[in-house]
Amino acid sequence: MEFIESGLRGALHRDGAAMLTDLLNDERYQGPREAAYPGEKRYRHRAKVVETLFGAITLERDYFCEPGAGEGRAPLDERLGLIQGYSPGLARIMARVAAQQSFEAAAADLQAYAGVEIEARAIARLANTLAPGMADARQAHRRVNPPVVPILYVEADGTGVPVRKSEAAGRQAKDGQGDAKTREVKLGCVFTQSVTDDEGRPLRDPGSTTYVASFEAAADFGILLRKEAFARGMDAATQIVFLGDGAAWIWELARVNFPQATCILDFYHAAEHLGTMADSLYGADTTKSKSRSKRWRSLLANDRIDAIIARAKADLPSGKLAQEAALKQIAYFEKNRHRMLYATFRAQGFFIGSGVVEAGCKTVVGKRFKNSGMFWTVAGAQNILTLRTALLGNHFDSDWDARSRIAA
Repeated sequence: MEFIESGLRGALHRDGAAMLTDLLNDERYQGPREAAYPGEKRYRHRAKVVETLFGAITLERDYFCEPGAGEGRAPLDERLGLIQGYSPGLARIMARVAAQQSFEAAAADLQAYAGVEIEARAIARLANTLAPGMADARQAHRRVNPPVVPILYVEADGTGVPVRKSEAAGRQAKDGQGDAKTREVKLGCVFTQSVTDDEGRPLRDPGSTTYVASFEAAADFGILLRKEAFARGMDAATQIVFLGDGAAWIWELARVNFPQATCILDFYHAAEHLGTMADSLYGADTTKSKSRSKRWRSLLANDRIDAIIARAKADLPSGKLAQEAALKQIAYFEKNRHRMLYATFRAQGFFIGSGVVEAGCKTVVGKRFKNSGMFWTVAGAQNILTLRTALLGNHFDSDWDARSRIAA
């Protein structure tokens, strides 16, 4: 039966290509019959091969060009929305598969699922062509009156993407040993919460998460994230919550772009720092360090951050290096104490962990960009990030439609 199915699909594709060829070569689709600009010359029946969902077809269309002007124009191509010789329907699918997997795998899946044979490098070229327009469309067609939600969350984090040597030239690795092998992508997410469960724990609204991702500096990235939050209804939200780990750039971003938000430091990052502080005070992996860390975790969960800081200061070790390490951790908790009132935040029905954006670093970035043998240019990675965040944020099709309107 599979043999019959494959043969029937091939026949339908051939018939569909023939019908599409006849339809599009009809004179009614040819556009203006006379030159639109002085000096233009009209060339009749100029052939162009176009790849479609049914296979390759040949268009016979009018072509206009000024003598000696080089590239001319074909009104029919513009009216049909052709993109690099691909039909818009096929181009949309190519962009979607490029966002989800390697270009080689995308080419294989197009062949297997749609019976369309496109080279991997052609998919890459098309994705790089389409992505900037998709990004512009996302900015242009944002909803003017998004629905009002009780709580809107904003989260941010960073993760590395392996890049070509030329893209990392002059950049030092994080450990200070040699040149960097990656460039940091900053990822932000916005989602909403309308209800809690029977025990008062927050529940993220299904399908409400959207993403932004960029290689830009934190200041510029913050503007992108703020725009996304406004598009999602931040100005009408009853409560805004910003979640992140302890990175300084994240809290500066929050201060500048989300001054009205309740800021919460991810509980699990804070708990890790408790363990580090206990090790510096009482010795790494000692019984006392482990027991004190466990006790402090309970205090941290119950708004007892001041008690933790006081105990740590009272137990400073005498050794210079250990004392410096302990004071560094104490400073971390003193600086972030207002972001660590976890019992208060839970009583308000808020999330206290930044797991959504941390998962996004794996699903949005890692799954597509960190496979074996992948080394990206920054521009190429940014283009795929544009397509991928649109796809995973459930606005790919609306961005595509908006892009088409802008292009027209």
